Amino acid sequence: MALLAFTLTPAHAQWPYEVPFVPSPQVVVDEMLRLADVKKDDFVFDLGSGDGRILITAAAKFGARGVGVDLDENLIFQSEANAKDAGVADRVQFIRQDLFKTDLSRASVITMYLLPGVNMRLRPVLLGLKPGTRIVAHDFDLGDWTPDIKLTVRKNVMLWIVPAKIDGRWRLQLPSPAGAQTWELDIRQKHQEIDGVVRAGERPPGGIWQPSLRGDKVSFTLVDNTDRENEANLYFEGTVKGGVMEGEFRRGVGAQQTRHAWRAERARP
Repeated sequence: MALLAFTLTPAHAQWPYEVPFVPSPQVVVDEMLRLADVKKDDFVFDLGSGDGRILITAAAKFGARGVGVDLDENLIFQSEANAKDAGVADRVQFIRQDLFKTDLSRASVITMYLLPGVNMRLRPVLLGLKPGTRIVAHDFDLGDWTPDIKLTVRKNVMLWIVPAKIDGRWRLQLPSPAGAQTWELDIRQKHQEIDGVVRAGERPPGGIWQPSLRGDKVSFTLVDNTDRENEANLYFEGTVKGGVMEGEFRRGVGAQQTRHAWRAERARP
């Protein structure tokens, strides 16, 4: 855990920052980076970087680049020395800055070991990052934003993937044996958890089954009951790009399964 922002009442604090420096065990660091699936083309921001061990490990073991953010000048100097000793000084940078004033838009991975109150203040910023950004934390969670994966290797390690924003009404253009149709999807969203209903013509609303949102990747199943004697499951997979979702869906199963392109446009928030 690393040092972040000055407390509002430093005269009564035993430590001059909101979060004391408590280093993560190396096995926990390794597991955080493994869980985040860090690769050489990733750019990692370590928020509250302490002695630099998380970012240095990301560079030394996974080939990534990145920036560590901390407020303690002595820890910045120590991190720079550690990076030099590890031979990765050309791949990492450590800056003395308040993390709430740091531009995180370059990040593909965020690592952090912060206290719950700091996590919750930071959560709106994290949810505003580009879909697919991976966030991995040691010990403390993000409230009711449920981790995509949580595991324990000596300590709790949690992974979140920033979800695309898809709540609202979408107009789906759908080819079918009866001819092209327009269906409406009403999607509700709480972070990466989604559900909703589909409306097609005069038929009663139907369910959106097995919905999943992982970053900008979406999948769900609809039932085409246009012809009650020949109902079929439609299995959708696609990518969210702003106000458009598109991809491929499979109609039916087995030898009679067919594949088709699909596209949905946002009708309203």
